[in-house]
Amino acid sequence: MTSVALAVYDGAMLFEAAAACEVFGVDREITDGWYEFTVCAPPGADRLNSGWLRIDTPHGLDVLAEADTVIVPACTDVDAEPPAELLAAVRAVHDRGARLVSLCTGAFVLAAAGVLDGRRATTHWAHTDDLAARYPRVEVDPDILYVEDGNVLTSAGKAAGMDLCLHLVTADHGAAVAAELGRRLLVPARRAGGQAQYVAAPTVADTGHAFADLLDWASARLHEPLTVPDLARRVNMSTRNLTRRFTATTGTTPLRWLHTQRIHRAQALLETTDDSVELIASRTGMGTAATLRRHFHNALGVPPDVYRRTFRSHRAAA
Repeated sequence: MTSVALAVYDGAMLFEAAAACEVFGVDREITDGWYEFTVCAPPGADRLNSGWLRIDTPHGLDVLAEADTVIVPACTDVDAEPPAELLAAVRAVHDRGARLVSLCTGAFVLAAAGVLDGRRATTHWAHTDDLAARYPRVEVDPDILYVEDGNVLTSAGKAAGMDLCLHLVTADHGAAVAAELGRRLLVPARRAGGQAQYVAAPTVADTGHAFADLLDWASARLHEPLTVPDLARRVNMSTRNLTRRFTATTGTTPLRWLHTQRIHRAQALLETTDDSVELIASRTGMGTAATLRRHFHNALGVPPDVYRRTFRSHRAAA
């Protein structure tokens, strides 16, 4: 029987902790033998403040020394220093080669312990830039739902923690058992795509932006075959000068900006209209359905049809 220990601490988030408890702590008799599951906490912290409720556990971090898998849930404050006892225990788990897992912003605990150095990792998309800036030795992937790098696994935010837990069940018990557990929990055993599809599309431009007028003009003409020379002519610049100044101002090139805006427009049309993929390709300047499908999948990790089924607005059907 595989043993799993959930290491909670002051500020640990309930959602991710509950996901681990539901997956590993409840034997639904889907297969012979389930996990030996324990919730533990730093010494003297048998009552923990999660932000909304208090968590009681009689077990200390010494449990981690024997667990096959150790899970660290998300934290409410990524700027807070994790308990020193927890960091030491996490390092010890890593040193002995046990499986080490973080859910959502729990990656900041693993990074603080130094176990993510030189590894790929992820966390909630809202915190990936912060994780990368604070821990430059960590290779942060902002798009994926979860990352498995050897015996260290990290997940993106919230529901992605459940994705990673079910991935562990698949590794331990097989895809059929994970699929059945997913049915019991009313969640898919494996979701398509990554985090990018869940990030809200930004507004076109700030009114004080140096290129606000140009971006507004171009945004109204995304259905046209706009090119960078077209944008340059609009502001009476050479293509080279526009590219240099545009990149310095916005952090991206004019061509990449056009491409991104077309993807965002396609997202909006898929969510709010019944337009075919072919028509959306025309309305976004992508030309053909095949081109839209290729670029959409490359950008968001899922094809347009899957995205529409996931994010379809009920208002459009009214």
